[in-house]
Amino acid sequence: MSLQISHRGKSNGMSGGGTKAVILVGGASRGTRFRPLSLDVPKPLFDVAGHPIIWHCLTAINKVPSIHEVHLIGYYEESVFRDFIKDSSVEFPNLSIKYLREYQALGTAGGLYHFRDAILKGRPEHIFVLNSDVCCSFPLNEMLKLSQEKDAEAVILGTRVSEDAASNFGCIVSDSHTRRVLHYVEKPESYISNLINCGVYLFATDAIFPSIRSAIKRRADRPRLGSYRSSENLSSSFIFDDDDENQKNEVIRLEQDILGDMADSKQFFVYETKDFWRQIKTAGSAIPANALYLLKAWQERSPELVPASANIIPPVYIHPTAQVHPTAKLGPNVSVGPRAVIGAGARVKESIVLEDAEIKHDACVLYSIIGWSSRVGAWARVEGTPTPVTSHNTSIIKNGVKVQAITILGKECAVADEIRVQNCVCLPFKELKRDVANEVIM
Repeated sequence: MSLQISHRGKSNGMSGGGTKAVILVGGASRGTRFRPLSLDVPKPLFDVAGHPIIWHCLTAINKVPSIHEVHLIGYYEESVFRDFIKDSSVEFPNLSIKYLREYQALGTAGGLYHFRDAILKGRPEHIFVLNSDVCCSFPLNEMLKLSQEKDAEAVILGTRVSEDAASNFGCIVSDSHTRRVLHYVEKPESYISNLINCGVYLFATDAIFPSIRSAIKRRADRPRLGSYRSSENLSSSFIFDDDDENQKNEVIRLEQDILGDMADSKQFFVYETKDFWRQIKTAGSAIPANALYLLKAWQERSPELVPASANIIPPVYIHPTAQVHPTAKLGPNVSVGPRAVIGAGARVKESIVLEDAEIKHDACVLYSIIGWSSRVGAWARVEGTPTPVTSHNTSIIKNGVKVQAITILGKECAVADEIRVQNCVCLPFKELKRDVANEVIM
């Protein structure tokens, strides 16, 4: 513990300087798109490539020498992250990790502002702000270097996507020579740029908090007219009462309320990553994220991954407590969780098998997530549909209906022997005794 304090004292002590990190983890009322998986575990703690999503953020933060303090901000119960923080404090001894709980959803900037005293303690010069539902290589040291070179007030991580996909994200117009952000629009109605916001930011503390304060003041100065649907009488429009209004004033979002104005300040820059990036919004998007993180681990020769062999097509992660029959064929892009059992002759590809799940002999699992303690019977086939690597979407159109491309079995589901399940989302505790395709099984 003394080591930790002396470390932080050096960079974040009374003299100021240093850098802190904030990870925005959201809360229980969010994550509905991550169902059925978020019914049993909060999205930030869902295992991708053998580790909770938020662990990948911490690993990157740990590589920045000047960071010794990390705040998780969200509105889950404190108990949700207790074990994770305890384990992470052992794994990352140089990081002091604390959870700050919002009393309500305050928005991505509102939460920062609410906890500004805790964040500013020790007078850090910079703070990284990471959205936890982002999968990328997190080039934080490179962002910090750009910030220092440009004396930036803010640096945003950007990446290029197809022109069709761009309007689903925040779009950045930048000067290609200086990398200065000239214009920022969240989900524009028409095409303005294919350089998009990755949800990773670096702010100078003396710039971000005044910017949020200005946004709160702007909102407070502007009376909001609330109204019923236009079909109803005009006189039923009303001004929100003060309590309502104060609550609304505190919900401030970086993307909609802050970044556009920062683009006018001339000290806002973009670091464009050429490496992988994608959001983890829906449950199905955990599969491409799993593949990207496994590939990165494989390139870095992580000892956690299983060596290639006749029946292992890398990259493959198998938890030490899992049992995989030597004749089962796994990979590429497979993660097998604690105490999972995979039987003889089974085939698993592009999938996540969660803890205590069982895949019986000669079963086939492709592009799927097999939930905690679920069972896939012998000779059964559970499969999704591959989507292009460049796609940021995991849904497809089948018979004119939008369905998940990834098949997901929630907790404690059972697929009987010789049954085929294709492009389905199955809620927890269901038993499938007939072939199903393109359905949500509730």
